[in-house]
Amino acid sequence: MEKKGILVTGGAGYIGSHVVLQLAEAHPTVVVLDNLSTGFADAVIGAKLIIGDVKDKYLVKNILKEYSINTVLHFAAHTIVPESVSNPLKYYANNTCATRNFLECCVEEGVKNFVFSSTAATYGIPPTPTVTEDTPTNPINPYGSSKLMSEWMLRDLSQATHLNYVILRYFNVAGSDPKGRIGQSTQNATLLIKAACEVAVGKRENIHIFGVDYSTLDGTGIRDYIHVEDLAKAHLLALDYLRSGGQSIILNCGYGHGYSVREVLDSVQRVYGKPIKIIESPRRPGDPPQLIAIADKIRDTLKWVPQCDNLDFIVKTSLDWERKLLLKDH
Repeated sequence: MEKKGILVTGGAGYIGSHVVLQLAEAHPTVVVLDNLSTGFADAVIGAKLIIGDVKDKYLVKNILKEYSINTVLHFAAHTIVPESVSNPLKYYANNTCATRNFLECCVEEGVKNFVFSSTAATYGIPPTPTVTEDTPTNPINPYGSSKLMSEWMLRDLSQATHLNYVILRYFNVAGSDPKGRIGQSTQNATLLIKAACEVAVGKRENIHIFGVDYSTLDGTGIRDYIHVEDLAKAHLLALDYLRSGGQSIILNCGYGHGYSVREVLDSVQRVYGKPIKIIESPRRPGDPPQLIAIADKIRDTLKWVPQCDNLDFIVKTSLDWERKLLLKDH
């Protein structure tokens, strides 16, 4: 019998759960493996949740066998950049060593297709504001390095075995399910749009702009923000691409244009309808002035057409989710 099951590691987390929501509507056998260290059981909708760790080789092998898994989407990782700087071994243990053991199980159990959640942090501070997939990788923090090492393992493994992969390098992911079923529930989030929306609903007192003296139009850093719904869709297309015989490939996941920190905060205030408290602070070390994806390759290869490329819409879905969380907490 042909294997057709899909395993999603870290599928109870922010991005993973949005992918699972779309996947479960299109595929019958979707299994989530998550240790719930940062994920939430109630974020897994339409799929079977197994609480456990990708480091547990016995458990992983049993899941791959029992559910006839031939495709894996691997999200399980720590993702907080400042924490990776202060505690690098935590990131190498979880993001790199655990992925190595997990890959070994996948190869031994005949998994054919592997979609890997990577990051624009692999580029570090690139020499140009826009980056292609061929821009040299030069991560400047352990988070970026830990992900790049996993990319290298996948590259080498695919040359030695039957495993094919799509590596998706995310830019700045934001927003939540437009229907309000799930969202970004990460505690102490460091991502700008979520943090600003938390200020709007009263969870935080203020938001900091780190650096107002960059050589950009308004002096603040520029990033490529992508709605989580469009990112999730890219994973489904990547899965279909691999299952129809596509070759291993690395793809940038961004819209191909950026917004400055001030533009994002203006949007939050516009959507919220009132000003929020903003504090201007010095630059943080390691923040590039601009980081924008050149995303032609993903559009061409996967026929990916973003549906949510609108800053106010991204902010609105984030703000709606923060209001929902606030009601939940009370």
